[in-house]
Parts: sequence; C-alpha cells; structure tokens
Amino acid sequence: MSKENQKDQQSIAISVDAQGIAVLTIDMPDRSMNVITPAFTAELAGAVDRIVSNAAIKGAIITSGKPAFIAGADLMDIVNIYGNGASGLEVMREISRYAGILRRLETSGKPVAAAINGTALGGGLELCLACHFRVLSNDPKAVVGLPEVQVGLLPGAGGTQRLPRLIGIQPALELMTQGTHVEPEKAKALGIVHALAPTAELLNVARRWLAEAADPVQPWDKKGFRWPGGAGAMHPGAQQTFTAGSAMIADKTQHNYPAPIAILSAVYEGSIVPFDTGLKIEARYFVGLLMNPVYRNMTRTLFINKGAADKLARRPAGVPKSRVTRLGMLGAGMMGAGIAFVSARAGMEVVLLDSTREAADKGKDYSRSLLQKRVDQGRMAASEMAAILARILPTMDYADLKGCELVIEAVFESREVKADVTRKTEAVIAETAVFASNTSTLPISGLAEASQRPASFIGLHFFSPVDKMPLVEVILGRKTSPETVARALDYVQQIRKTPIVVNDSRGFYTSRVFMTYANEGMALLQEGVVPALIENAGKQAGMPVGPLAVHDEVSLELSAKIHKQTQADLGDKYTGPSAIGVALKFANELDRKGKKFGKGFYEYPKDGRKFLWPGIAGVYPPAAKQPDVEEVKKRLLYAQAVETVRCLDEGVVTEPADADLGSILGWGFPAWTGGTLSFIETIGLTAFVAECDRLAATYGPRFKVPDSLRARAAKNEWYFPRAGSAQRSAA
Repeated sequence: MSKENQKDQQSIAISVDAQGIAVLTIDMPDRSMNVITPAFTAELAGAVDRIVSNAAIKGAIITSGKPAFIAGADLMDIVNIYGNGASGLEVMREISRYAGILRRLETSGKPVAAAINGTALGGGLELCLACHFRVLSNDPKAVVGLPEVQVGLLPGAGGTQRLPRLIGIQPALELMTQGTHVEPEKAKALGIVHALAPTAELLNVARRWLAEAADPVQPWDKKGFRWPGGAGAMHPGAQQTFTAGSAMIADKTQHNYPAPIAILSAVYEGSIVPFDTGLKIEARYFVGLLMNPVYRNMTRTLFINKGAADKLARRPAGVPKSRVTRLGMLGAGMMGAGIAFVSARAGMEVVLLDSTREAADKGKDYSRSLLQKRVDQGRMAASEMAAILARILPTMDYADLKGCELVIEAVFESREVKADVTRKTEAVIAETAVFASNTSTLPISGLAEASQRPASFIGLHFFSPVDKMPLVEVILGRKTSPETVARALDYVQQIRKTPIVVNDSRGFYTSRVFMTYANEGMALLQEGVVPALIENAGKQAGMPVGPLAVHDEVSLELSAKIHKQTQADLGDKYTGPSAIGVALKFANELDRKGKKFGKGFYEYPKDGRKFLWPGIAGVYPPAAKQPDVEEVKKRLLYAQAVETVRCLDEGVVTEPADADLGSILGWGFPAWTGGTLSFIETIGLTAFVAECDRLAATYGPRFKVPDSLRARAAKNEWYFPRAGSAQRSAA
C-alpha cells in the first residue's frame, strides 16, 4: 500500500492500495473531535480533486482516525461570521463551498463509501449522505443526526435535500425539526445507513461493497427516481405532513424559533424542483437563519458558554482536582431525594439523613421509582438499579455522616433549623469536609455564621426536579475559600450538571431575577388584566409556563414566608416586590397557597388537568380595557432583564455568560434570546433603554434602567465581545 499524502494536508491522510481504492482518514490535529472548519473544507476540496482527477483511483472510503467520525461544524467559526459583519452574499459563498464539494464527490462517477466509526452529526452526517454507501459502527454510542435546529439553524450542506429523498419526507422532517440523535439500529431501519458492523470491520465491509456492488450514482440522480413514501411534496400524505407539521411547530415554538419552519420550507420547496436547485434553496434559508440573532444567541450561550462552564472555566487555579466518594445529604424531601439520586447515580455513597427513618426511607424510594422507570423502559439493567440503590443509606443518625467529603443540607427554609443541622454535622465530619446549603433565598454568609469553619461553607442551589434540571448555582459566602469553590465545582461536574458561580446576596441571582417574572404576573393581575391573557402571554414569549402557574409551583406560602423573614432581617429598609400583596392575600386570607396544597391561582383536580380558579375575577375584577398581548410579553421579559443588570452592577453575578446560562438553564428564560443579557443586545441597547423609560413612566420604577446600562447604550458597548471590530445593534 502506498501513501500519497500531501504535506499541506493537516487533517486528511490519503492512502491508495493496489486495487486503486483511496482511503481518506480524517484526523484533525490538536482536536479531541473532528469538526468542520474553513481549513478542513479546503483540505476536503483538495482530497476530492485527487479522487476525481486521478485515473488510478477507482473508488474511495472516507473514515475517521478518532473515536468519533465528525461532530459537525465548529460553532465558534460560524458565530464569528456574525460578529465580523459578513454580508449575506459572502456567507452564501462560504456555505455553498462545502455543499459544492459534497455534490462534486457524489457526481464524480466514482463510488465512495463512508465507514462511520463513531458519532456523525450535522455536516459530518451530510458528508456521509453524499457517499454512495454508508456502513456504521454498531456501537450504541455511534449516533448520527442533523441537530442544527438546536442552535437555530438547518442542515446547510444538502441535508434537507438528501435525507428526505433517502428515507421519506415525514421521517426526515421529524429528525431535522427535533434535532434527534439516532442510534445505529434505528439508523439502519430508517435507511440512513446501509449496513452495521463492528468498528474493526468497517473498512472491510466498505471494501467488499466497492469490490462487489459499487454503484457510483445516487438514487436521486437516477432517471425515474421515486420518493420513499410517495411522489414528493405533492403526494397527499406529504401535504398532510406539511400542513400538520406547520401547525405543530407554530404551537410548540410560538413563532420564536425560525429554524423549524425554515427546515419545513426548504424540504417542501426543494422537493418540487431539481436536486441542484434544491441545494440553492437550502443555502438561502441557511443564510437567512445565520444572519438572524436567534442563531447567535443560542449558539453562544447553550453551546460555547455552556461548554466552557461544563469544563469549569470558573474553577480557581492551583487547587488539586478532587472527587467525592461519600456524600452526606441532610433532608430527604423532594430536593434532598433528588440530589441523593444524581449523586448515587454518579457513583457516590450517599448518607440520606432526615429527622425520622420513615422520611429517610421515603427519600430513598424516590430514587427507586426513577430507576424502576428506566428498567421498565429497557434503558437500564436491574443489576445497575440495585447497585445504585445499594449506595444510598437512609438514616436519622448524624454519626453516619463520618467520612463524608461533602455534606449538603436541603432542610426547611429557616435560619434556625439550618443552623441546628450545621452544628450537628460539624461535630461529626472531618475538618477537611465541605458543607453546602441548598437554600434558594437565605444569604450564605449569614448561614455560615453557625459554622465553625466558614471558609469551608458554600451554597449549592439546585433546581427541581433535580434529575432533569441541568443547572447548579454555586454561591460564594464572604469567607468561602478558593479551595472550597474548586471542590464544589468538581462535585457539580461529577454529577454532570452545569455550574454558574455567583456572589452572596438575598435570593442570589436566579431566585432574585426569576421572582420578577412571578411578581410582574401578579402586578398585571392587580391591574385587572385577565389571568388567561397573562398566562398565555408568558408562554408566547417563550417561558415554559405562565407567571401565575410558576408562582403556584414555587408556592405562594413560601413567598409569604420569605417576605416575612426578609422584613424581620431588614426592617424599614425592605419595601418588598410591587405586587407582594397579591401573594399575601392568596396565601393568608384566601388559603390558596399553591400547587402542593391543591389550590392557588389554579385549581388542581385529582382526576383532571389544572385550570385557572374562576374566583380570581371576584378578587381582582377584569378591567374594561385589556392590554395588547405584546405589551404584556414585553413587561414579563423586560422586568427580568433589568433585574439581571442590577445583579451585574452589584457584583452578585460577575460574568455575563453566567447570567445568560443561569437564566435559561435555571428558570427557563426563552432560549431564543440567548439569556437575559443577550436579550437586551437582541433588542438593541438604545432601543431597550428607551422602551424601559416608557415602561417605568407607565408602570413604575421597577423598570428603571440602571445608569450602567444607559452608559453602555450611549457608547454602544456590548456585554459580549464581538469577533471583529464591528459592533452593531441587532434588529
């Protein structure tokens, strides 16, 4: 076998055997995974040129030298396009370049096989789809998919045109609009790949195909091609798919996410024209999405900044890496039971302590129920379930906490109760152990006063349900040491959660800002806005649920207790949220305390869906004139954004990236915005300030813009740096 590698090729090695079969092995240097970059695209163009022009090459196999095939495009490269002020035409040319290379490959007249030895996503799968034969590793981790919709884009290298022609319009749309990762068996069943094989046999399977059955023409390039499942977009079944699909997408996205509709449009329009015209249609839709701020927002926050947080970018330097083997969990309620579950699942021994053995056992049963669901669904072996449960020790004896490197308390939200468990715990655990509080509102520095070791005291604020919510808010007390911060972050990484780091404050960052959403809902109610309008406006803005529903979830009783505690702590300095009277009336006067009590703003029938309590109209009569839904949406989102700026000014949150991550992952601020600060940039700094001035004059000082933001607007200084020198306001 002779090697014919060009010196200037850094990522693609080419070898040609005696039968004239070229093997292209993609292995990007200094990268843990292969990704598509401008440099890689240039190399691929050169490799395809060699395959096409060299008469000695009879066919080719494309594979990877890394455990995964190609993970998709380098998102930072694409984000930089936005910041560098590239025109739509320039972007179109760059995007079309990669798509053109793939088209040249599949129309070269030479058979090409893809030996997919691991994950192939986005542009990586599109490269495979341009090959005439695809064999995938039968390793369950070797998933394939076109997940571009998750960052606000669509497949831009022929994915919207090839996949529907390969497996049918309906299944292709389902995969692309949901961004689904497909495991090997399903990929074979759908027809995405032709064969499965052990990783070590992939090249042999590809060679056999080249030797025995190689066909260098794609199905859609053959005369008489028929669409799987019907004659393309004009087939009655396909028409129903597009009609129903549009309605479902509109309902799910509330028109805040343009990518799913663009995918639908690219498939529909591309399916009624020749293939090459379809590629041009796809490229136009791709560029339109790329130049839309939704893409920039989602990519920057949910992939680039989240990736940095997951790698512990905020971890203090110089502190040795740590690992928790034995965790103490104080309180076996919903939060404590959830933390115990994710910790035991991560391999830790967990001491689950409560005031009674019955309560502790109930907490362990929570893990049992979650695990049993996985076993029943075939997602987990019974033996694995038994091993996880064996790591959870329910107890009411503090002596069992001996040997715990980390103890987390999630007991009743009372300073006295928390102080009591702190003292009892520190009497047992080692001097080197870290103590963390899961409080959602009480300042960490105040709670640490009960500790003999305040330097080892920290806040770890989880979100419910813990097994599903990805965020942990790491809260630094005034005396928390860098070593404690590092060890807390190591634990968060160990349980596979995403951390943000904030400084101490009442309500910290997430609870403080999140409650402005609930408060604004109550303010609207107090003004006579119809409850259904309030709730629907919240959901249309992109929030998971309306502000009244979320207040029921949090508990109106808890809001009343927090208000009372804060009054006691701050005295005359405390004024309270503008509409706290609504929560007090419902919790104290009407005895409607929230969801867990079976009644709040909503009714919660045991045998049916919740519904807004009809009696609200008697307490807060609807005004004769109702506001426009856009005005309500604006108030709900702007209130959160303004409070975030205040938190940044006060040093509660110190990094804009943490603010955005916390808002989306913590309480569900709309992902299309990129987070509370990115939302301001999306509106445009000057426009946002002007609108806040109007809102403040109309509804009150809670919308007053901090001086720092007004100064930023005057100087056009963004919270997030731009890739180039261009700084421009988003439309």
